[in-house]
Amino acid sequence: MMAQMSGLPWLIRCAAAAVALLLVCGLATARFGSALEQPSVTTRDGSRITLNRYLREPVPDVVLVGSSVAWRLKEEYFSLPRFRNLALAGGSPVTVLEILAKQPSLPKIILIETNVLSREPDSELIGQFSGSARAEAPFLRPVRTAVAAYERWNHAPPNPAQARAEQDRLLKEPPSTFDNKAYLDLALRQMNEGEATGPVRVNVARTRELIDDVQRRGSRAFLIEIPFEAGIEDSRLVAMSKAIVHAAFPDQSLWLPINPPRGQLRWADGVHLDERSALIVVRAIESALAERDGLRRDK
Repeated sequence: MMAQMSGLPWLIRCAAAAVALLLVCGLATARFGSALEQPSVTTRDGSRITLNRYLREPVPDVVLVGSSVAWRLKEEYFSLPRFRNLALAGGSPVTVLEILAKQPSLPKIILIETNVLSREPDSELIGQFSGSARAEAPFLRPVRTAVAAYERWNHAPPNPAQARAEQDRLLKEPPSTFDNKAYLDLALRQMNEGEATGPVRVNVARTRELIDDVQRRGSRAFLIEIPFEAGIEDSRLVAMSKAIVHAAFPDQSLWLPINPPRGQLRWADGVHLDERSALIVVRAIESALAERDGLRRDK
C-alpha cells in the first residue's frame, strides 16, 4: 500500500505535464494554427501536409500538379515568387486537379504533368480536401500544430540568396556518373508489361473536363512533359500513354514546351531526375513560362 502511495506524486507530475503540454498546444493553435502546416498522422502524411499547407495559405500564382516525376522539381528550385509544387509522390495529377477545381479561388496558372496518367485519382484525399470535408477533429489540431511548429523550426527555409548560389554551384558541376543500369532495366520491364490504356483514357477525359472548368473560371492550364531517359521514352507504357494524351489534346496552345539540354540530364532509374537534372528542368520551365506568359523570375 505504501509503495502504491509513493508512486502517486510521480503520476501526478506526469498528468500535470501532459495537461500543460495540451494547454501550450492549444494556445499555439489559437495563435499560429491558421498559418502552420498541419502534419497528419495517417499513411498519406506527405500528401496531406502538402494539401493542408496549400489550403491554409494565400492562393499562389503558379501551381504544378503531377506524380513523383514532377515531385522531384522541388519548390526551392523555382525562383518564381508565388509558386507551389502540389505534385504527389505515388499519386495522380487528377487528384490535385479535382481538389483545385473545388476551391473558391484558383491560381493564375496550373501546370499539369502528363507523364503518369495511369493511376486512379485518390478519392479519399479529394473528399478530405474539398469543401466542408476539410474540417478536422478539434482534438488533433493542437498536436498537429505543435508538430508543425517543430518541423518549421527544425527545417527553416534556406536564405534565397544562399540557395540560389548553391544551385548555381550545382549546375556548374558535370553530370552524374552514377550507373543506373540495374534500376533502368527494372523500370523498363515494368513499363513494357501490363495494359494501362483504359485508366489513361479515363484520366485524360477527366483532365479535359477539369481543364475546361478551371479555364472557364479564369485560370490558365498548361500541359507539360518531363523528359525520361531514352529507353523509358520508348517503352510500351510511355509510348501508348503519350499517344493517348496528344490525341486528346491536339491544341498546341495547351502545351508548354520545355527544352532542357538532354545531354545534361541524368535519372536515378530512367524515370526520376537526379537533383542537378531536376534543377535544369526547372530553369527550362521558368524560361518557357517567361516566353509564353510573361512571368519573370525577378518579379
